[in-house]
Amino acid sequence: QVQLVESGGGLVQAGGSLRLSCAASGSLISINTMGWYRQGPGKQREWVATIARSGYTNYADSVKGRFTISRDVAKNTVYLQMNSLTPEDTGTYYCNAVSARMYWGQGTQVTVSS
Repeated sequence: QVQLVESGGGLVQAGGSLRLSCAASGSLISINTMGWYRQGPGKQREWVATIARSGYTNYADSVKGRFTISRDVAKNTVYLQMNSLTPEDTGTYYCNAVSARMYWGQGTQVTVSS
């Protein structure tokens, strides 16, 4: 079992920045990748970014160049640095971990005002 707890969401003006954190605990040795997804109002959940065990990162086109996913192995924490935020980035952001199954955090709300 893996437990994920997100934090760092909030209200920010367009053009601003936020950093989300995802603290993982449990059977961490089994995790292959961790990532972030988001779900905007009235939208389906969409993939945002992934970081693999190797450190390889990948991003959705909509956030490439603005968001950065990183990790602190010692703290078992994955981060999502979000810059140049726009109202279209508004939504609930979920942390995700993939091993033999997928695990999800409870989500953290990000609201970007225009």
